[in-house]
Amino acid sequence: MRSITFLLIALVSPLAAQQAPYDVFPPAEAPYFRVRYEASTKPGELIYPVNYTVWIPPGVKELRGVIVHQHGCGEGSCKSGLTGAFDLHWQALAKKHDCALLGPSYEQPDKAECQMWCDPRNGSDAAFQKALVDLGARSKHPELSTVPWALWGHSGGGHWAGGMTLLHPDRVAAAVLRSGVPLLDANPARPTIKPYTIADTVANVPILCNLGTKEGVTVKEGRFAGAWSANEAFFTAVRAKGGLIGVSVDPFTAHECGNQRYFTIAWMDACLTARLPAKSGGPLKSMPQDGAWLAPLLGTVATPAAEFSEAKEKAGWLPNEAIAKAWMQYVKDTEIPDTTPPPAPRNLQVKGNELTWDADADLESGLAQFLIERDGNIIGKVPEKPQNPFGRPLFQGLQYSDTPVQPLAVMSYTDSSAEVGKTYHYRVIAINTAGLKSP
Repeated sequence: MRSITFLLIALVSPLAAQQAPYDVFPPAEAPYFRVRYEASTKPGELIYPVNYTVWIPPGVKELRGVIVHQHGCGEGSCKSGLTGAFDLHWQALAKKHDCALLGPSYEQPDKAECQMWCDPRNGSDAAFQKALVDLGARSKHPELSTVPWALWGHSGGGHWAGGMTLLHPDRVAAAVLRSGVPLLDANPARPTIKPYTIADTVANVPILCNLGTKEGVTVKEGRFAGAWSANEAFFTAVRAKGGLIGVSVDPFTAHECGNQRYFTIAWMDACLTARLPAKSGGPLKSMPQDGAWLAPLLGTVATPAAEFSEAKEKAGWLPNEAIAKAWMQYVKDTEIPDTTPPPAPRNLQVKGNELTWDADADLESGLAQFLIERDGNIIGKVPEKPQNPFGRPLFQGLQYSDTPVQPLAVMSYTDSSAEVGKTYHYRVIAINTAGLKSP
């Protein structure tokens, strides 16, 4: 409180609830930077236009990595990627680790072939790496083009993030694949889907496969029922190489992202803490194994690896005890506990009866709402009723592909009952999604 005082099915996402045109962007003013590339007609290059927006943590001297939040397939999901870099919760993770947060948006027309971008070998790998160079120049952080990558992707974005991991294992600090994974076998029905091979060095990269139980785990029919078999095949192949790969199943959802971020961000935090170099430019560190936990595939109980009595090569990997306990709660009901309050809002300003402020999201539980206090009494809430059709209510709302709703929520409040000539004392209180208030 601050006082003024076969993933064919799973690669196609339903349209997002909010569908702004591709040319309607949130403003990209520092600390945001954006580049856009037109479609290419050259063989092997990206056939769709694409824009990349990056957020640079204010005050960071040198970046240690870049977190990529990759949307899924379909026109609606692609448009939802326009706000990926503006997500306050993902920014909290990036800020903690001196990382940039990058949100791509591929301008795929409705019903067009998603493989032409979600397979990195079709030009999106090269476009992504070019964007890192160009955004590094615009932001005056040239190290952006060489730092490690932490990759998160939904649906076709999971296919992309997994493909990038298989192609560049030495660049990837960690990867989370929500509902989509790379395919390892040819599919005669879809010749445009090219299989991948798994290099031995992929075993060094922590990977989390995350999907909803209704994607073939408990619901065996329907649009997304093929997701689990593809995830299982990918998990089995990577684990057979000794890979550090685990599976987390949301017990409530289908293809929508639900409350996955509350486990995913914690998992990513643990991996980045262990793997990122202390200084920009250093090599990735090896993931420590002495504290790892294991869990049976589709099980609900994790055990320290040294005490695990079943076949370890078939068990899901978890980086440490804290993450293992969070995983057990997530696969039960997604209600991962949080006992720490969110950061206090800052920079509260009052002009007339208009209040504005800044705030960081809580790393564990994000940001749900603000309370507006005047002379010791609560006079308003922002938003009045936080919304999220896919999980816990959030200040920024949430789209299908785990990105904020557009237009972006603004930290402001109008005190319509303020009287001219009177002096008031205002305070703003942040509330996270666990219901905890800031100090």
